[in-house]
Amino acid sequence: MWLMAITDNPANAVIRARINPKIKEDATAVLNTIGLTVSDAMRLLMVRIAAEKRLPFAPLVPNAETIAAIEEARRGELTHVGSVEELRNHLGRNNTDEMA
Repeated sequence: MWLMAITDNPANAVIRARINPKIKEDATAVLNTIGLTVSDAMRLLMVRIAAEKRLPFAPLVPNAETIAAIEEARRGELTHVGSVEELRNHLGRNNTDEMA
């Protein structure tokens, strides 16, 4: 059980992170409501990462423009180009030095 790993090993390594003070304040308030400290939450996160060999959540949240582009691509609404030169022309970049 992964919780045993927390109690079996002494916690003596220190992690430091810089974060916006408002985000820290808001996160601390949420953690307090569930009885955890920021250190507890960081420890749990690191234990899960170590055990699962991945982040326990999706790290990227696409913005509206990216979501629209993904939806267009899934519908097959893609622009196809056959070469770098055609891509440059499509993007309005005819000067080959621009892309270098």
